Amino acid sequence: MACACMRHWSAIRTPTVASASPPKETANSRVLILGGTGRVGGSAAIALTKLSPDLRIIIAGRNREKGANMVATLGNNTEFSEFDINDDKSLQSALNDVDLVVHAAGPFQQTQDCRVLEAAIQAKTAYLDVCDDTNYALRAKTYNNKALAANVPAITTGGIYPGVSNVMAAELVRIARSENKEEPERLRFYYYTAGTGGAGPTILATSFLLLGEEVIAYNKGEKLKLRPYSGMVSIDFGKGIGKKDVYLLNLPEVTSTHETLKVPSVSARFGTSPFFWNWAMDAMTRFVPSELLRDRSKVAELVGLFDPVVRVIDGYAGERVSLRVDLECSGGKHTIGVFSHKQLSVSVGTSIAAFALAVLEGSTQPGVWFPEEPEGIAIEARELLLTRASQGTINFVMHKAPWMVETNPKEVGLGIYV
Repeated sequence: MACACMRHWSAIRTPTVASASPPKETANSRVLILGGTGRVGGSAAIALTKLSPDLRIIIAGRNREKGANMVATLGNNTEFSEFDINDDKSLQSALNDVDLVVHAAGPFQQTQDCRVLEAAIQAKTAYLDVCDDTNYALRAKTYNNKALAANVPAITTGGIYPGVSNVMAAELVRIARSENKEEPERLRFYYYTAGTGGAGPTILATSFLLLGEEVIAYNKGEKLKLRPYSGMVSIDFGKGIGKKDVYLLNLPEVTSTHETLKVPSVSARFGTSPFFWNWAMDAMTRFVPSELLRDRSKVAELVGLFDPVVRVIDGYAGERVSLRVDLECSGGKHTIGVFSHKQLSVSVGTSIAAFALAVLEGSTQPGVWFPEEPEGIAIEARELLLTRASQGTINFVMHKAPWMVETNPKEVGLGIYV
């Protein structure tokens, strides 16, 4: 019955029971969160303890004081493990006797290896990362055969975007083909985050590093390379968010959904606020050498300069986040999904936790998968994943015409932009 329920989703609210009893197979499972003292990993840890209180959470990080504070916050089922991602012995020790490792120690941009995934496969430990970098995600996929041979289930790009957005896209495409008998032609991802979304320096570093990458997009099967933060369009994210300007950015879900969902035209855009941050990011792509923006050490210096100012402005901007996924089909039908939350710092953790529970519950087959692949998140498990991930949202709708969601609806032509 899951398929029928998915078709009729209109607005899924927070379930009345926020932390139902976990399935037997997840009770007392041990979950290691790398980067667990950071904002993203810490948010995931908090969400996991709420969604499944019987889990054993191991917070791994370099800062003992932050680790102790997180353990105090989470309670008795939590412990801290001192960890250095660049130390192989430290990594192997952290993975000992663990059921799932969640890799949230970003940024992933300009990383030259997949050492955590490789170590997880060697340790026969299930794996989930929150990667938002195309090159890293594609490199992770090359470990598919090794993971299969070791009987290890692994998901790459399993956060909020990419992650939840991929599953939303997969469901839009599935319904279009199986129930509406239409062929998808164009898939567009639109993302908005106020300020840094309260997610801190790592997100700021990720944004700067992405500005150094050419944007990959697809138009009628043709692979395009475009300037980052170009191609601005104004998108209506619906209630609680409204209309925002978004710009092309190089994100892994573009390549992965183009290849796995077989949609000929795919692109991703992102925007932030206040508006002058968009102007600043556009200016960086024009005037700052791309070589500097691809240098992790140089970007770290830039983050150090910008972070105090960003934190002040974040206090005024808030941290609302919204994902809008648009699918246009051969018959002219246009459907969308929208996911909006008041706090990215909370929503990202809930999204990661939803993926973690899906892996622990057996929804992921051995191998390395993207979230939209049925081997990554089984089709029958998508509804539960999205229901969990959407807890606390101010707006979550699926399979709706744009005019039913937009704050100022009007009929718009399909356009030719990618």
